[in-house]
Amino acid sequence: MVARASWKGILAIGELTCPVALYAAVSASERVTLHLINRRTGNRVHRHYIDSKDGTEVDRDDQVRGYETQDGEIILLEPGEVAAAVPDSDRRLALSAFVRCSEVDDVYLDRPYYLCPAEPAAGETLALIHDSLARQKVAALTTTVLFRRVRTLLIRAHDDRLIATTLNFDDEVRPAQDAFRDIPGRRLPREMLDLATHIIETKKGHFTPADYTDRYEALLADLVRAKLAGKKPRPARRLAAGGVVSLLDALRESVGMPESATPSPHRGKNSPRPSHTRRRAG
Repeated sequence: MVARASWKGILAIGELTCPVALYAAVSASERVTLHLINRRTGNRVHRHYIDSKDGTEVDRDDQVRGYETQDGEIILLEPGEVAAAVPDSDRRLALSAFVRCSEVDDVYLDRPYYLCPAEPAAGETLALIHDSLARQKVAALTTTVLFRRVRTLLIRAHDDRLIATTLNFDDEVRPAQDAFRDIPGRRLPREMLDLATHIIETKKGHFTPADYTDRYEALLADLVRAKLAGKKPRPARRLAAGGVVSLLDALRESVGMPESATPSPHRGKNSPRPSHTRRRAG
């Protein structure tokens, strides 16, 4: 399937310009799609909008956006008014600021796109921008109207390509302290840290995206195939629920150490490991 550009425009750095296109780097089109069906007739069910007060169906021409104030007043917004409030798009990505990639917290990253030349002649210009960003180890920031919204884009070199990622706005990102406020801080025993370090060391590896699949999608597809074949769906294997144990005992069990064992409190990362454990190649 040939990829289709999600957006096309002009990339500009000062007087240097070139035509570019954004291609979605993430897609959900391959997911199994389920529809709402009338069990009695087997026909698909369509959604209708009903007036919340009198219960009558509302025609499309009578549907309009609105904002409800704290006092319960409804402010109607006509389609033309909403469209007029959105800035006109000049289809231009003007790179005016460059920052270290490490300065951008991951929580601000939203949706990634591949930034590609829209015409063959633009390939050299994008290659120059790519190599310059990679050499300086920086990313470019730009603001533009993307899909009828003003969005900030972070453009960075990744391998041999450019990635443009939309960023969440500051008022959209919740402060971390809101989530961790009620979690008490504590000083962990050295033994716990040593055991946890040992577990991490023995399980080190490399990230291979193909190793991590959407189990729900796979099981859903198996269910559909079984139904099509007239077979009884095979129940999914449930994860066994373990008993409640202390954190220290769980760590000891993970490395095969008896609960009664009392390792030396001075054993560090350079100390010998228990003879009954082997380190796997990472």
